[in-house]
Amino acid sequence: MDGVRIRRIWRNTAWFLLPLFVATVASAASTPPPVAEAAEIDYDITVRIDPVKRTIEGRSIITAKTSEELTLVLGRRFEVPRGRVDDSPLGPSAITGKMRAWRISGDKQIPRRIEVHWRGELSALDTSLDHPQTLGRNEPASGSAGTFLPDSSGWYPYIAEKLASYRVNIELPSGQRGLVAGRLVEESESDDEYRARFEFLAPTGGIDLMAGPYKVETNTMRGAGGKPIELRTYFHPQIADLAPDYLSSVKGYIELYEAWIGEYPFTEFSVVSSPTPTGFGMPTLTYLGIEVLRLPFIRATSLGHEVLHNWWGNGVYPDYALGNWSEGLTTFMADYAYKERESPGAAREMRRGWLRDFAALSPGQDAPLTTFTSRTHGASQIVGYNKAAMMFLMLRDLLGRETFDRALQAFWREQRFHIASWVDLRGAFQAVSKQELNSFFDQWLTRAGAPVVRIAEAGRTKLDSGHRVTVTLEQTAPEYRLRVPMAIRTEEGEEMHTLDLERGRQTFTLDVRTLPLEVTLDPDLRLFRRLMSDEAPPILRQIMVDRTAIAILLPESGEVRGTAETLAGKLQNRSLKLVPPTDSLPPAPALVIGLEEQVDAWLTRHQLPGRPEIVRGKGSAQAWTVSRSDGVTLAVVSARDAASLAALIRPLPHYGRQSYVIFDGAKAIGRGAWPTRVQAVKLN
Repeated sequence: MDGVRIRRIWRNTAWFLLPLFVATVASAASTPPPVAEAAEIDYDITVRIDPVKRTIEGRSIITAKTSEELTLVLGRRFEVPRGRVDDSPLGPSAITGKMRAWRISGDKQIPRRIEVHWRGELSALDTSLDHPQTLGRNEPASGSAGTFLPDSSGWYPYIAEKLASYRVNIELPSGQRGLVAGRLVEESESDDEYRARFEFLAPTGGIDLMAGPYKVETNTMRGAGGKPIELRTYFHPQIADLAPDYLSSVKGYIELYEAWIGEYPFTEFSVVSSPTPTGFGMPTLTYLGIEVLRLPFIRATSLGHEVLHNWWGNGVYPDYALGNWSEGLTTFMADYAYKERESPGAAREMRRGWLRDFAALSPGQDAPLTTFTSRTHGASQIVGYNKAAMMFLMLRDLLGRETFDRALQAFWREQRFHIASWVDLRGAFQAVSKQELNSFFDQWLTRAGAPVVRIAEAGRTKLDSGHRVTVTLEQTAPEYRLRVPMAIRTEEGEEMHTLDLERGRQTFTLDVRTLPLEVTLDPDLRLFRRLMSDEAPPILRQIMVDRTAIAILLPESGEVRGTAETLAGKLQNRSLKLVPPTDSLPPAPALVIGLEEQVDAWLTRHQLPGRPEIVRGKGSAQAWTVSRSDGVTLAVVSARDAASLAALIRPLPHYGRQSYVIFDGAKAIGRGAWPTRVQAVKLN
């Protein structure tokens, strides 16, 4: 899923849409918590929406408790029949892209009152869009099946670059339900109309509005300290039966994170269904596609991630200008934590996936964590989610679990409802651990890439009291300060050691009692590094994220050729670099797509390995990776016929972490990754 979406409060520094979650701040309490500063800007909005006619009209009264010059912004598609600043007309606006803006001059007389009446037409709801298209679309859209007005669309007038509190009155036709993030103050319904009033009294970055023909289920839990928390599902009728299980799961996650971090910061949490394949998180709610909610694993994975974002991202706000830490921390404390609870093997498999994904990036594709704001493509997710999560794992290994958790709790107490940066996180860990952590954070946050570590030499000698193992490690420049796990296999078992590698080449001596047989570098995969070519088996994601990858389409013309082009575009998500199938293979990663006979003939012609035995003759289509003799990755997609190839367009892009996938129609019936090889040296 996607996570916290960056809101327009940071429009000038970074304005992107993210893949299952929205980062904003909010308090659903009737009064702001003591740690929250009062907002300088406050909105009182009344909005009426007709989903069938796709119309919106509203009135907003903005109270500004600041004397500085302000910029008022509204989507360009909307007209303003009336607007005033105190006793003066609002005046004409300037147009920039999809927005119109007014400059509000500074005034020592505060508070200032800005009143705006606006109206306009909403875009038609398009349920045919796929997940990336939905995430990248910031149009305010409406229809009888649902309404989504993203904050970034400028659906209401707002003050740019300012956090604000708000109250929103929503008016809809009967049969529809609507909501925004915050506390539901009151709601009513007559034969003609539904009304609801929400308030969010702590400073926040923006407002997203959702509506639809929802069936609402409610449950109440007691949070830490006995505070009542209202849990709700706003589900379309076709999935209303899922409500009890979702309510139960949300309760469990809130209890988990209250015990781990601190008190849940709001008074409610809602799970809201979307008619489009959406995955967003806002304070007090998550907005997920109907088909996503139907997936049996969502309650055990993505739902908890979304709930946790109410602490990290929506309870403490990332300082996006200095990097978004919340996605990595949430990935570590949700997705990875669930794997740890499952088994050590499941957790190791997730770490292996992170390192394999990073190895799939070509040089220069990643960026320092301080520049990550949100996931806009596969490479940014590998860095902002996976690398950051593994950095927190290494930090916990360094400090110990108890100290790590106490530092997070201190960070929560100090920064709740404030904007915080990586610097603030580092300060919390240093204060609690009483350790100097500047070099640790600097190397993992400010450098792109990752160290490459290898065993250069290893040997053993006999001592009177036992044996001595000598290991020489090398790392590529720039040099990192690394704690390298090293296993020594002896006649009696395995011993684990940690080697402090600080130079480009360094020799270590380790004494063991019984005869040492083999040394293995980081066998449990707990060190973030770029795996060497023989450690990282090729996976499909390599041709998805590597922007040097080419595409070779074997069908020459007709419908099958068009299907192959569509599939290649979905997999690579960029303009295709097409190479004719008759050309010699260039030294670049390649995606090859064709029907079975075409694929087999092409592989033979280029003297490449045939289809692996594990996929041979199975299903209606297969995809697999090949590592060429020159180390370059090849990904092959083979289908029985045109219909089988077309069936791959939606599902195949979701299997990037696999080395092979077998499909029966659109259903994956087999998948896996080629084995990872560890760096090991036998001792003589």
